[in-house]
Amino acid sequence: MKTNSEIKEAVKEKYGRIAEGEIDVIPSISSCCTPSKCGCGDGSVVVDMSAKYTDADRTAIPEGADLGLGCGTPAAYAHMKEGMTVLDLGSGAGIDCFVASRYVGKSGKVIGVDMTEAMLKKANENKAKVSAANVEFRLGEIEHLPVEDGSVDRVISNCVINLVPNKENAFMEIFRVLKHGGKFTVSDIVVDGAISEEERRDASLWAGCISGALDRKEYLDIIKKVGFQEITIVSEKRYDYKLKSDAGLFSITVSGMKQ
Repeated sequence: MKTNSEIKEAVKEKYGRIAEGEIDVIPSISSCCTPSKCGCGDGSVVVDMSAKYTDADRTAIPEGADLGLGCGTPAAYAHMKEGMTVLDLGSGAGIDCFVASRYVGKSGKVIGVDMTEAMLKKANENKAKVSAANVEFRLGEIEHLPVEDGSVDRVISNCVINLVPNKENAFMEIFRVLKHGGKFTVSDIVVDGAISEEERRDASLWAGCISGALDRKEYLDIIKKVGFQEITIVSEKRYDYKLKSDAGLFSITVSGMKQ
């Protein structure tokens, strides 16, 4: 089994190469979660990932911000409003930040956090294209967020927490930075069943959103343990990706509240 630091370095290396245009998608999930379809493996399950975003949402996204790495549309379920502060975890090239910026307006703020410097560079280039003054990108890890306690109204994340070795720490950080009454909405990869030890040890599958995926019940139990209330799965899709263990692979969008 790879150490946490080795896993993080593998993920950073792969996503850095994507940001710099060296590779289009993670090799292990080629054809998965592109803008037009999300069917891991052979692409046989076709899902329009933009279906929950309005035309106005999509016009807020500058060219180059959508790298096809998401597994859902969390911002569409986040109930964001004018003046809110929104935090996007693993913000990549900024797609969900730019969608969120439209909802919070000039009086609101959107913070994107990513641990890959090449992604932050690309996100800031995209920000300049649309003059998004209410959007800020910060370098940092989800397990150690560079964000003050109780300072944000909404947390969103798109297919990123499965990449984090310690999910409980990630959700503890989400809980810490949210205001009382604040909510998170994250899209992520989970399994029904167990992933084989061989797959768990494969660093490339970690970067490909597979090895780090938890069993659905374990994932939801962590959220509950941290202290969130009103935990709800608002969207779910099954992938046609064949795991060696025959476990089912799913994208879910889940929300919860800090009371």
